[in-house]
Amino acid sequence: MVRFVVEKPQIMSATQNVVVSETTRSSIIPNNNSSSQKLPPGLISISKKKLLKNIDIINGGGQRINAWVDSMRASSPTHLKSLPSSISSQQQLNSWIMQHPSALEMFEQIMEASRGKQIVMFLDYDGTLSPIVDDPDKAFMSSKMRRTVKKLAKCFPTAIVTGRCIDKVYNFVKLAELYYAGSHGMDIKGPAKGFSRHKRVKQSLLYQPANDYLPMINEVYRQLLEKTKSTPGAKVENHKFCASVHFRCVDEKKWSELVLQVRSVLKEFPTLKLTQGRKVFEIRPMIEWDKGKALEFLLEALGFGSTNNVFPVYIGDDRTDEDAFKMLRDRGEGFGILVSKFPKDTDASYSLQDPSEVMDFLRRLVEWKQMQPRM
Repeated sequence: MVRFVVEKPQIMSATQNVVVSETTRSSIIPNNNSSSQKLPPGLISISKKKLLKNIDIINGGGQRINAWVDSMRASSPTHLKSLPSSISSQQQLNSWIMQHPSALEMFEQIMEASRGKQIVMFLDYDGTLSPIVDDPDKAFMSSKMRRTVKKLAKCFPTAIVTGRCIDKVYNFVKLAELYYAGSHGMDIKGPAKGFSRHKRVKQSLLYQPANDYLPMINEVYRQLLEKTKSTPGAKVENHKFCASVHFRCVDEKKWSELVLQVRSVLKEFPTLKLTQGRKVFEIRPMIEWDKGKALEFLLEALGFGSTNNVFPVYIGDDRTDEDAFKMLRDRGEGFGILVSKFPKDTDASYSLQDPSEVMDFLRRLVEWKQMQPRM
């Protein structure tokens, strides 16, 4: 692949925070600077193909805008009342469920597959531990769910992997014994000292692969706030290492306008990429890092990087969770569970319908673990 160096605008050089062994880091973190000549501070290596594709996405014409709007419709949550009550629709749903059966109904088979292995739990937040709501600042998890996750963390190493910044999701979860991977895995922290019951990590864990992008994300966030303020319902969030523009409450007639506003900001930042989630635009650094990489990093940090004695389980509901589902499928260990009431293309092996079923599944896991000593 042809590679070239692009100067990162508005980036201050900063040292990444990494408190893990060098063996762990080198075996899991992709090395983009493969040549013997090191790049000077402020420069990154980006494939020419990826950079040109990103510029095309941001600066495309009318057809590109229409494609984005179509994608926005396709990625929007489907409501039960809007589904056609036809035989073909039911057949599609039945066929999808056969391919991605309920994790609750398949619980015994799942536990049998995990026999003799260490289960490690990875959980998305929005739409998984909490319901999807119009205002992302009000996506509170229930006290019952919090108690369930707390019990789960006593039984298995447990991580929250989310697009939100760590501080915000921690304010929702309020459990110091968990691992947290915020900003789509670009901000990873271990449990607070003295809280973890699992001793495989003997030192504090902190990894921030996009640390140099902080000034750029802050500037993009500021510009997006200004640019989208004329669009009713648009909400911009700063997730520290990435930013998001929610269009859940934006009238569909305004979607084209919102696409233009977002792209008009991003055209000045070619080293950021624009992706789409569940009624949200995601603006992230163009680095080889996602939720799948974060999951892999955490498994390595926990000491399970090169063993077949681990059984990772990832539960999530969004497009960004597919990176983690695919990583587990490629790894051939553990599995992914998609939280959805409707058929979706996914690399997950199983499904659950909503956060209430997620809580039921986690409770059964805890009960199963507690029964092991007796058995």
